[in-house]
Amino acid sequence: MTIERVQALACTGNLKELPEKFIRPADERLENTKPLEGVTVPIISLTESGDDLLVKEIHKACSEWGFFLLKDHGISFGLIEKLQEVGMEFFNQPQEEKEKYANDPSIGKFEGYGTKMSKNLDEKVEWVDYFFHVMSPPTKVDYQIWPQIPSYYREVTEEYKKEVVKVTDRLLELLSEGLGLEGKALKSCMGGDEIELEMKINMYPPCPQPELALGVEPHTDMSAVTLLVPNDVPGLQVWKDNNWVVVDYLPNALFVHVGDQIEVLSNGKYKSVLHRSTVNKERTRMSWAVFCGPPHDAMVGPLPELVDEQNPSKYSTKTYADFRYCKFNKLPQ
Repeated sequence: MTIERVQALACTGNLKELPEKFIRPADERLENTKPLEGVTVPIISLTESGDDLLVKEIHKACSEWGFFLLKDHGISFGLIEKLQEVGMEFFNQPQEEKEKYANDPSIGKFEGYGTKMSKNLDEKVEWVDYFFHVMSPPTKVDYQIWPQIPSYYREVTEEYKKEVVKVTDRLLELLSEGLGLEGKALKSCMGGDEIELEMKINMYPPCPQPELALGVEPHTDMSAVTLLVPNDVPGLQVWKDNNWVVVDYLPNALFVHVGDQIEVLSNGKYKSVLHRSTVNKERTRMSWAVFCGPPHDAMVGPLPELVDEQNPSKYSTKTYADFRYCKFNKLPQ
């Protein structure tokens, strides 16, 4: 079956109206779900505050928002520029070259080049193409799936992975301390050095009727933590106090999302952020998301130290593989 790619559709040059399958139901359209104005998301520096204040700032952001912008994180702007460059180069290739990396989620082949395709005909399709692959640990990485063009994609992505590991380790330490636990608590129960990192490059081409479409529908990430860098085209919105809030672009900042696994492990003290992505009529939006999660066979449930008579367990304990299966198939957890 030939899959219609969103980028190819957008690049025909004569698309004036959005095909029906991309048009969201009225209650999901931007005109009926306008974001709140005058509200800004938390911005946290990893270096400006002392550790005690930093723990408090991150605890507050993750319990109230499940999201914050992280600056002074130690990843150079030059490396982020290279990461974006190699991602854009992949999507700028001829269509037949990109199709060599096509994935097939219907048979469990999630890695590679894809387009978000709904599982049943009633669901709407999102205005996005993507490239997805595992970055770490080395035993789970299949370099054959990684883009061969540009030739330095692997070198740049491996360098970025090393930096992301440092930031993730630090964040998990601060999140642990915010729960009153030892710094290594969250990382150790997520598999330690076997924690998995997955890269997803999202490409949202110009859309003829952006008010009718969504790049990504409202969802929470199934990961523990997601670190995302966007290009300078805004589009991310997060859900806070029954309103959508626009996330403004902040150069060289990491967008930090609390995912489902941290919510479960913290027994709900930290919240997995509901978010969505809008699209632009004139410009291409792109983002580079790294999902940090436990190995698939890891058992994940509320940490025993956070459960007592006053705070009973709010979540079931299951393998991460079972959690993913339920999430993908929209089954209750």
